[in-house]
Amino acid sequence: MTQPTTLLRNGTLYDGTGRPPTTADLLIRGDRIAAIGDLRAESAANVIDLDGLAVAPGFINMLSWATESLIEDGRSMSDIKQGVTLEVMGEGTSMGPLSDEMKRNRDTILSTADIQYDIEWTTLGEYLEFLERKGVATNVASFVGSATLRIHAAGYDDRPVTDGEMAAMKGLLYEAMREGAMGMSAALIYPPATYQSTEELIELCRVVAERDGMYITHLRSEGAQFLEALDELIRIMRETGVTGEIYHLKAAGRANWRKMDEVIARVEAVRAEGLPLTADMYTYPYSGTGLASCIPAWAHDGGFDAMIERLKDHDLRERIKREMALPSHQWENMFEENGPDGIMLAGFAKKELRRFQGKWLSEVMAERGTSAADTAIDLLIEDNSRIFSLYFSMSEDNLRKQVQLPWVSFCSDAGSIATEGAFLSYHPHPRAYGSFARVIGKYVRDEGMLTLEDAVRRLSGFAADNLKLKERGYLKTGCFADIAVFDPARVQDHSVPGDPHQYSDGMVHVFVNGRQALRDGEHTGDLPGRVVRGPGWAGP
Repeated sequence: MTQPTTLLRNGTLYDGTGRPPTTADLLIRGDRIAAIGDLRAESAANVIDLDGLAVAPGFINMLSWATESLIEDGRSMSDIKQGVTLEVMGEGTSMGPLSDEMKRNRDTILSTADIQYDIEWTTLGEYLEFLERKGVATNVASFVGSATLRIHAAGYDDRPVTDGEMAAMKGLLYEAMREGAMGMSAALIYPPATYQSTEELIELCRVVAERDGMYITHLRSEGAQFLEALDELIRIMRETGVTGEIYHLKAAGRANWRKMDEVIARVEAVRAEGLPLTADMYTYPYSGTGLASCIPAWAHDGGFDAMIERLKDHDLRERIKREMALPSHQWENMFEENGPDGIMLAGFAKKELRRFQGKWLSEVMAERGTSAADTAIDLLIEDNSRIFSLYFSMSEDNLRKQVQLPWVSFCSDAGSIATEGAFLSYHPHPRAYGSFARVIGKYVRDEGMLTLEDAVRRLSGFAADNLKLKERGYLKTGCFADIAVFDPARVQDHSVPGDPHQYSDGMVHVFVNGRQALRDGEHTGDLPGRVVRGPGWAGP
């Protein structure tokens, strides 16, 4: 059978290595790059004259929450319109392996939009294959979450796991790696991962290292214990030999901004020793997670419903309020770090409460005539959900330092969503629509923090190498044709807090596995995405 061909003429090629660009043609045959160079003698079924537009490998989203958004809408609109061709999912929790009880309770399912679906899979590999069969525009990959393993074996209890539970977790992890998981992730500020000791993580990471995977982690603290949390990651890497990455590198809370310089110095020191430690980041000075993260870790023991019951208990509620008001080295106190003027409410489950979306917690407490802590607790009880919120606790100066680091790649830490349908039921973090556009538009073009060739390297080839992917991440003959074509002068994000549902501009064409998902800035409707598997994959 003749394979479909596309010829991209006269592009400015950034090949993903960080080398300066070259002007060349690129031929796609089937799902691969067939030739690069002066191809005036070549013909193809589809010829596109790029007139000097930038051509890059498709971008890799190192922390994607497209787990449910791709079930709702496989077009992956907000990311495709930024040139993303691979969604790497699974921060701390993953869509498998799931027990029957986890399926019934929809454990680790974190949707804040009105998305409904049946869980038709059990293992992580089955979930990824489910997405491919359903049809998605982007390629998909995932880490297996340490919290998912722990819930499967031991539930939400705040205690050490037994020998039998540890054996069960290691068995599930081993199978997930054989199914193609990129490695294991942890998000150590969220229960039940909060209850996982360093020793427990070391035991699990030995399995990851055996299958040549990565341990990627939301550090145990990005605030008061930032340096100690980094030291924990370094210890895990030293004792197991596992590759390590820091999720969404940041210093949270004004009092902790100064620590970023020391964190950078420590990472560069261990990298100089040969320790394979990297990081990723999103390009905004504010984060996004549940309002439930303002509640002390001990109050989450037993799961979300148990936490809500504690919030309803008068005496426990008073204890929780006292702890919310104080700095802590025992848990990441996002309430104290941000205050009511630094927390924007963004996602409610109940429609009658959605009038508060886009409002500061301080505005709602004033309207209700209750304290900040009481307002937060009352809202959690009333909505009976985690309530997605934005936390304005980071430094723009630190972001500028981070985007210049050669060992940092990029992520959205968000779903890949659309400006329509179920996604309009909440206010997402603007990073869902603009994190990658800001790399090129804000930090390359407008502020000159890095060159375009280095930005492309870290958006593609560098991330692919860290994940140990073969034949992806580069514009090279024989590689999969995951390609982003854009106008560097026009790339621009538009999403902002309070009015987030706005696509970025400047991406012209996007190809995934050789098929065109974006043409002249508009989605083609094609869904060519495939499962991308990690180095531990055992084969079909």
